Amino acid sequence: MRRLVSRPSLRCRRPRVAREPRGGRRPPGRHGLIRDQEKRRMQTWLTDLQHLLARGDAAVLVTVARVDGSAPRDAGTKMLVTRDAARHTIGGGHLEWKAIDIARQLLKEGAHTPHARRLERLALGPSLGQCCGGAVVLAFERLDIAELGWVTSLAKRVAAGAPTVRSVSFGPDADTVMLSEPEPGATRPDCLLWDMGGAPLLTETIAPHAFPVVLFGAGHVGAALVRVLGTLPCHVRWVDERDAQFPPPDALAGIRNLSLDANDAPDEAIDEAGPGAYFVVMTHNHARDLELAHRILARGDYAYFGMIGSRTKRMQFEHRLAARGIDPLQIARMQCPIGVPGIVDKAPEAIAIAVAAQILQTVDARRANGRPAASPGASAC
Repeated sequence: MRRLVSRPSLRCRRPRVAREPRGGRRPPGRHGLIRDQEKRRMQTWLTDLQHLLARGDAAVLVTVARVDGSAPRDAGTKMLVTRDAARHTIGGGHLEWKAIDIARQLLKEGAHTPHARRLERLALGPSLGQCCGGAVVLAFERLDIAELGWVTSLAKRVAAGAPTVRSVSFGPDADTVMLSEPEPGATRPDCLLWDMGGAPLLTETIAPHAFPVVLFGAGHVGAALVRVLGTLPCHVRWVDERDAQFPPPDALAGIRNLSLDANDAPDEAIDEAGPGAYFVVMTHNHARDLELAHRILARGDYAYFGMIGSRTKRMQFEHRLAARGIDPLQIARMQCPIGVPGIVDKAPEAIAIAVAAQILQTVDARRANGRPAASPGASAC
């Protein structure tokens, strides 16, 4: 069996739910102790497909099965096409328009066949009016309510954090979609197209990919960062002792990957985060920042730790943390000043973009080599 393409991706953990603060419950405010927005998270192709099939609609699942050279999106990227709509994107432009056209043809033809599947290789050159210069193989699968069983099973497994291999044959005698456990250690998302002697096989490991961010501080910069992170594949636990400091619910209505934690003991969020968490500290209190920094650095198994502050603040914290016995190697990992170098604008929105970029650099570095990345940060205050 010959593998045609491979694309490793990110493996991440889901954050745990916060406990009540020490000393009992705080009287509920506008948000209560914790307001979890799990039910309003960003809709994935899988949840959208499940909803479509459950109500009896047919849809075509379009997957970028292979990428040769430069292309708008990576292998594994998906979109859904129905008779009157398209959801998600494989990169836009003429490539997507062509994919939608092919998918709609399958919807018309597929009503007479139990399994309507096909592979199409498209060059991203003048014929499609795109300048990427590469080529992609797109996999098309017409699905209806008869496929709801495996879709529901896959959705449940992903929701439970269980990586799953989905196998789809594109040969003349197409079988049903198969779900299986990945091999030990093979738990990162990927998408592979195999040459099976006339019966191409698409296999993909589907795994939870949202990286967990724990953000301390509900000030202007924290609020700006939440808005930026709301567009990324992560889950944000936003922690502050001051319930009234969080923005009103209307201001957060479009952010679907957020949990609010008004907690008198914010350090508990550090203990409850799993290994590989991304910690961002930007509270209103330097003493609180020091306590949080000490607790984060002491555990050592985080992916990223950034703290808003000047170089002077960093020097002070280095001395104090060293006096508390923190390993100098851990102190060196602390990103303070925070954010990617070269951005000098101190507006909250500019700082938020710099911090989000630094977090994404760490995500990509961990995906590539499996260990935390550290780089000098730009001044953020």
